[in-house]
Amino acid sequence: MNTLLLGGVGTAVGTTAILLWRIREGQTPLRKGKIIAPPLGMSTGFCMFFKEEFRYPPEWGLVAFLLGALVFAWPMILTSKLHKENGQIWLKRSPAFFLTILALIAIRLALKQQVQHFITVPQTAGLMFTLAFGMVLHWRTRMLLEFNKLTSE
Repeated sequence: MNTLLLGGVGTAVGTTAILLWRIREGQTPLRKGKIIAPPLGMSTGFCMFFKEEFRYPPEWGLVAFLLGALVFAWPMILTSKLHKENGQIWLKRSPAFFLTILALIAIRLALKQQVQHFITVPQTAGLMFTLAFGMVLHWRTRMLLEFNKLTSE
């Protein structure tokens, strides 16, 4: 099977799973564990760097992480707000939330296609993972700070 087709199918399935998860996540009150779980779960992905083919210079990783944390995280932060209702904390999304996710995925895919011309496919995967981790870590850290503020009120 063509790797481009396989990658496209994988992206479509992954995007659908993310959107469905986000819909479900907003239907129940938030807990700290629900906020912390995604970055903790994602952190296991760093095991890929045990294999040499995924490794890249540390400066590249720093740039990818900072790009994710300082650029890609902001749309997620701006479209995800927490509010307190009947003593419970709920995630309230902007109507633009799902469009934001789709736009970020499209930008990451376009970026991946460009980067892949200059470095190996495994290195590209490692950089894209690092970028995504930076985004999720910053977004969820901001959510956790907002959650703690609301619970202390």
